[in-house]
Order: sequence, then C-alpha cells, then structure tokens
Amino acid sequence: MSYVETRIRDADAGLRVYVRPIGFVPARAAGVGAAPRAALRRAPVAGFRCLAGGWLAFGVVEIIWRAGRGAGAADRVGRAVMPVEDALRLADRLTALPAGRRLARRLRALEVPRQRFAGLDMRGRPQVMAIVNVTPDSFSDGGDAFSPVDAAAAVRRALEDGADLVDLGAETTRPGAAAVDPAEEIHRLEPALTAAAELGAVASVDTRKAVVMRHAARRGAAIVNDVSGFTYDPAAADTVAAAGLAAVVMHMRGTPADMQSLAVYDDVVLDVFDELEDRLALMDEAGVAQGDVAVDPGIGFAKTVDQNLALLHNLSIFHGLGRPLLIGVSRKSFIGRVAGIDQPKARVPGSLAAVLAAVAQGAQIVRVHDVAETAQALVVDAAIARGRAPGG
Repeated sequence: MSYVETRIRDADAGLRVYVRPIGFVPARAAGVGAAPRAALRRAPVAGFRCLAGGWLAFGVVEIIWRAGRGAGAADRVGRAVMPVEDALRLADRLTALPAGRRLARRLRALEVPRQRFAGLDMRGRPQVMAIVNVTPDSFSDGGDAFSPVDAAAAVRRALEDGADLVDLGAETTRPGAAAVDPAEEIHRLEPALTAAAELGAVASVDTRKAVVMRHAARRGAAIVNDVSGFTYDPAAADTVAAAGLAAVVMHMRGTPADMQSLAVYDDVVLDVFDELEDRLALMDEAGVAQGDVAVDPGIGFAKTVDQNLALLHNLSIFHGLGRPLLIGVSRKSFIGRVAGIDQPKARVPGSLAAVLAAVAQGAQIVRVHDVAETAQALVVDAAIARGRAPGG
C-alpha cells in the first residue's frame, strides 16, 4: 500500500481532497481532445488526459488532502505527485471511502468537456471578455467610458478589437469602494446595454444586485458576473435562475470596502477552492444549471500580492470544480507591485504575461482591458503551440 493510500485511509473521515493537474502538453500533440480523430493525425499518447475537453492535456497530478474545517487544517495538509493513471487507480482502490469518492469526483471533473457558456465555445480556444467600465472612478480606466457616447463607443471598439463578449460594470469594486445606488447603476449601464444589444454582442453585467440583474436580463444581457459570488444580495442567485442567465461566481470576502482586511487564510489556494465550492452549492440550490456557471478565483479581491501569485501559480486546481474557469488579472495592483509600475495603464506587458500564464493552465475566459493586445498575444501563443500559422 502506498504512502498516499495509507494516509488517506487513516484520515478518511472528513478529509478534503483536491487534485491539481500539471505536466501540460497541447492536446493535439497528445492525440486527445475535442477535435475529430482524423484531424489529430496521431494515436493518443498513453498516460495523458484531456483537460476539460479543451486545448491542453495533462499527464501528472498533484493530489492534496487536508483535515476538515475546524480540525487544525493548516497543520494537516498532505501532498503527493503522481501520473494521472496512478491517481485513477488509487481512486478505484479507495472507492469504498468518502475520501476516495471525493478523489474520483475531482479527477472526473478535470476531464469532463465544458459545455458552451452563454453560447460561447469553452473548448477550442480562450474567450476574450472585454472590460467596459461605465464608471467615473474605476481603478484603471474610470471615466473613459462614463458618458453615454463613450460607453457605446467602448463596446463597439472592444468587439472590433476581437472581444468575444463584453463585461459591463457600473459600480467600482476596487479596494475601499462604496456601493452605488441600484437606480444609478442601471442609469449608467443603459447606453452600454443598448449598444451591446444593437451590435449583437454577448453581454455580461458586472453587478452584485438582483434588481440590476433583472434589468440587464430584460435588456439582453446573457451573463451576470457577481464579484461577491452571489452572497451580497440574497435574491441574486434566484434571480439568475429565474431569468435563465449564465453566471460567473467570483471569490471575494466581505465587500470592496473591507475585503483587504479579510485576506487571512490557512492556505489561500485550498481555502478559495472550498469557498468557491460552497458558492457553487448555493447556485445549485437556487436551480441555476451547472453548465451555466463559471468560476473566478478573484485575483485582487481579499488577497495580498503573494496570495494572488500563489493562486495564479496553482490555477489549474480550480478545474476540479468542473466549471469553466475565468481569470481577471488585467492591470491589477499585484502586477504593479511585482514590476514596479504605478500607473495601471502602463501594466499591459505584465497583464499579457499573466493572461498567457493562465491560458497555459487552461483558463477558458480571460477578462481584460486591452483587447487588441490580448487577442494578438493569444493568436501568436496558439500558433507557437501548433507549430504553424493559423490556417496553415
């Protein structure tokens, strides 16, 4: 019996289990994935599994386990790295135990192809979500799209630059920001919603408030992106379910006004995973279809610089939640701290580096300010992975 199997058997009751896929290669190179077998031009490579039906395959996993909450979890974390096939065999041997079934569930979640999200393909390439802030005070671009004319122009420009969808936000959620009255939030959103509808864009609304969600749904929005993970407004999850909207469940503690005082974790990666899983249960209970929910670990929200970096370094673990993974790193303060760049608009190179690192771990949606630059970087990155130009 292996060390890992012994540890899991000995501590089975209440054990929490996580799996982080590593050892990535392009799915086509491994002969796995969603593309027709003839297009792959090679047989599957033994020992590789396709990540979420997308563009990456993985051959190795890190299995992580820790005691249940309130049981000294900070001091009782175990880790082991093994080939994915060995992990699958381990899960089979442990199937009679709750921890073994949790391990099997995590491994299955890594492989299950993601459904289309708000009509967008989650398997062929990363989707670019353009940030359109119709606010006077957002940390990076406050005021740039605040007027009705500028808001409509920003939506149009984002689509022309290559955005697959637009995320419309009318309330600043930077650290220390106060809440905006829902009526004012709706008023600010209206020109951007109108432009998105006229241009046929897939529109997401970045809001925490059910009344704003209902208005946006009536105006054609397809997605609600709630930074609170649908915990701020008790009616939010039910509103999404009733309107048939897709949802992005983001991790944050507290509110923008106080979140940075709450950045205390036993293990930031595992704690964020657990808290996101709790919020997914909330969406399930409300009746939101699992295929209509994406997750976002909330870079910059109730996180220190090092905690943000730890989340990005271990980002692939969040595929174990079985949902499309959205990542928002654009122009954020951790980039400025790492690179020594004070002005948010001067953080484009660092933003691109973080986006490509996220895509290299299978993030299906990237939320960005600089759409043209991101789209270009992703095209070149994909061409390098293929070893040939698009269409070649």
